[in-house]
Amino acid sequence: MELLYTKVGTHEIEISTESKDFKDFIQRNFSIFRGKTSDPDLKIIIKKGFGKPFVNYQVEVSKHEEKINFQRSDYLIETGSDYRYSVIYAHNEFALKHAITNLYSSFIVYHNWGLLIHSSCALENRKAHIFSGQSGAGKSTAAKLSAPRELLSDEATILKIDDGKVTVFDSPFRSELQATGTNKSAPLASIQLLHQALHNNRTNLKKSDALIKLLDKVFYWAHSPEETKQVIKLLNKLVETVPVYDLHFQKNNRFWELIS
Repeated sequence: MELLYTKVGTHEIEISTESKDFKDFIQRNFSIFRGKTSDPDLKIIIKKGFGKPFVNYQVEVSKHEEKINFQRSDYLIETGSDYRYSVIYAHNEFALKHAITNLYSSFIVYHNWGLLIHSSCALENRKAHIFSGQSGAGKSTAAKLSAPRELLSDEATILKIDDGKVTVFDSPFRSELQATGTNKSAPLASIQLLHQALHNNRTNLKKSDALIKLLDKVFYWAHSPEETKQVIKLLNKLVETVPVYDLHFQKNNRFWELIS
């Protein structure tokens, strides 16, 4: 079983799989480093042949002593309570992508490192700007209209949240646009909650309203009150540090005039 070594955010990950298809998927979407990592933050074994094709996004979570299982129709994650050692059983590449997203999100929340936000993110003058919203609000559209600005994400944005500082990292969890594999990072300057409209307009949200509106934008599968509190704590740090706006925008790139 071949070992692959990659890095997501600041975390070094060891991945092993016997599936050629899954190995190719990892190599296409993640930066692969040669040579063994001495003490990886996460170790993941990936196995092919589970369940059936995607049905819906519902994930069942079960906890037994120090073990946690996340199960969807097309994948199963068996992991320890600290998420450092895991086995993923996946039906296909689509299932594998979602399983790794699930696992990494749970890992960074548990370790008080940060959050994975359902959003796209573009760079402007070396600062990151996030575009989030309800399904169909225009996250992918905003990402495409941001060209030629560099994108750090088009579906799931990785945020490292410290006191007084939020950093965005290049995300391998992509929908349409392939990751650059540069492990680039940038300070987060703003968050836009998108609304398609006839005219461009941006209004600053109160911190309390921003927190509530961002709560359902976090990739997270709640299974304990303690970890739900951790998500809220991290979100509170986020809105205290970074301004959040309602952005009503036309389907052109002129909304950047309100951001730059």
